[in-house]
This record gives sequence, C-alpha cells and structure tokens, in this order.
Amino acid sequence: MRKTLDKLISWTGLILAAVLVVAGGLLTYASSFVADNVKEQLSQQNITMPVAAALQTQEQKDALLPFAGQKMENGAQAKAFADHYILVHMNTQSNNKTYSEVSGEFLKLSKDPNADQAQVKALGDLRQSLFMGNTLRGLLLNAYAFGTMGVIALYAGIGAFIGAAIFLVLGLLGLRHAKTAAGFPAVAQRAPATV
Repeated sequence: MRKTLDKLISWTGLILAAVLVVAGGLLTYASSFVADNVKEQLSQQNITMPVAAALQTQEQKDALLPFAGQKMENGAQAKAFADHYILVHMNTQSNNKTYSEVSGEFLKLSKDPNADQAQVKALGDLRQSLFMGNTLRGLLLNAYAFGTMGVIALYAGIGAFIGAAIFLVLGLLGLRHAKTAAGFPAVAQRAPATV
C-alpha cells in the first residue's frame, strides 16, 4: 500500500513538473514576444528622450535623466516621457486644465457670436494640442503596460521553471523511496496483551 501511494504521489509530482516546464516555456516566450513588440513599435516612432538641458523641474530630472538622449525603446522610457515630459508641457500650456475642461470652454465660446475670434482660435489650438498630447500619452502608457506584463510573464516563467525543478526532484526522490519501501517486511501486528 505504501509503495503504491509513493508511486502515485511521485508520478503526480513528475506530471506537475512537466506542466510547469511547458508553462515556463510559454511565459518566457510571451515575455520575449511582448518585449520585442514594444521595442519595435516604439522604435518606429523615432522618439529621442529629452536631454538634461530640456528638463525644467527636479521631478523631471529624476524621471528622465537616466534615459537622456536615448532612443525610446521600452515601457519604462515611455512612461517617464508620457508622465514627466508630455504631461508637464500639457499642464503648462493649459494652466493645469484637462482636455475635457478646455474643450468645454472652447465649445461654449465658439457658440457665442460676440466672442473674440482670436481667443476662440487660441482655445481651439490648445484643445487640439491637448487632444494630441493625451492621445500620445495614452499610446505610450499602453506600451508601458504591455512592457510591464512582459516583465511579469518573465518572472512567472522563472518561477514555473523553479517549481518544475522542485517537483522533478521530489518526484524522483519519491520513486526512489517507493523502491526501498517495497524491500521492508510488513510490520507484524501485535497480539493484544493478556492480563
């Protein structure tokens, strides 16, 4: 009975090891695919990260100096550029107003027949600029999100390979134990003590 149980548990461990090897391989492939795809898509945009002279605040410097002058190729660069360069310029232009707020002001002002047309045009230009900035930020932050998922997949793949190795060792040790368990004689049952 003990030998059968050892074999059953050991083979279950070996099957789990095989499943984890397959999962680790798929996760590693997914990580590589995502990283390559993000790099390819960002490289096609031909964005160069700003140099130190273009950075105005300490927060910008902290976020962007590690990438200064580099071609954008990964999610970390995309997030830093989106949050600490594009957004800063958008907020400076709009006095920290969102696209929605500026768009609402533009629509209201453009319906007023007595409105200053130069002001309407300036507000329309700002609205267009904020729309393009938000669009670019969204695309860059998507690249960051996919890049992060790729990194998570890589770590999950490594964890799967480690788990597979552990189950493989435990399964083999269990099979070895099953062979030695068969060699032991069955324990004789004791007769009840007589009084």
